[in-house]
Amino acid sequence: MSDNYKRRVILKLSGEAFADPEIGYGIDSQTVARVAAEIAEAGADGIETAVVVGGGNIFRGVSQAAKGMDPASADYMGMLATVINALALQDALEKQGVVTRVQSAITMQELAEPYIRLRAIRHLEKGRVVIFAAGTGNPFFTTDTTAALRAVEMGADALLKASKVDGIYDSDPALNSGAKRLGELSYMDFISQELRVMDTTAVTMCKEHGVPIVVFDMTEPGNILKAVRGDDIGTVVH
Repeated sequence: MSDNYKRRVILKLSGEAFADPEIGYGIDSQTVARVAAEIAEAGADGIETAVVVGGGNIFRGVSQAAKGMDPASADYMGMLATVINALALQDALEKQGVVTRVQSAITMQELAEPYIRLRAIRHLEKGRVVIFAAGTGNPFFTTDTTAALRAVEMGADALLKASKVDGIYDSDPALNSGAKRLGELSYMDFISQELRVMDTTAVTMCKEHGVPIVVFDMTEPGNILKAVRGDDIGTVVH
């Protein structure tokens, strides 16, 4: 990496990234610590990393209560769940010696900075990790769409979607043992095949602004670091 070039990425972590593997929800401190250690190592390499967090691990525990609720209210509950995850990741990163800022799309000044684009960029330029919480601040938008939006706003070189599979397959590997992993595919192929690894709004936004998407398996130790560094891993959508 030349002195004149700084790689900047958006890492999308689902709530599954934080969940206790035994029960599928809650926050597993060991998992969060591992994720933080890999992000910290990437930062030591000079890579500017911003993180968008989901909230499924928290919201899943209250999803029964959300059934029958107004959909917008349920979405706001999900946004608050992402703030909990953001604070957990911030704590783990700070323990790694990484200066970290949480920016929330919903104002809660005692816990996080409000989302301000130029301030976030400045944090990244100073070598800080920025964690974006509370989605876009609006209901009916997924955290995948948030990640795509932030990738465009930050001028990121790539959007890295951490998942539980090692890439995108031509069919569901859980249902078809003969499913083949794709090394790369175009945005249009992704959309036309309705692969559902990421929502169409997010992929369309990345297509319109030329932001490549990398889908990879985050459960394998070391993979987050590889993805952030730009190593050949997972499936690239471009």
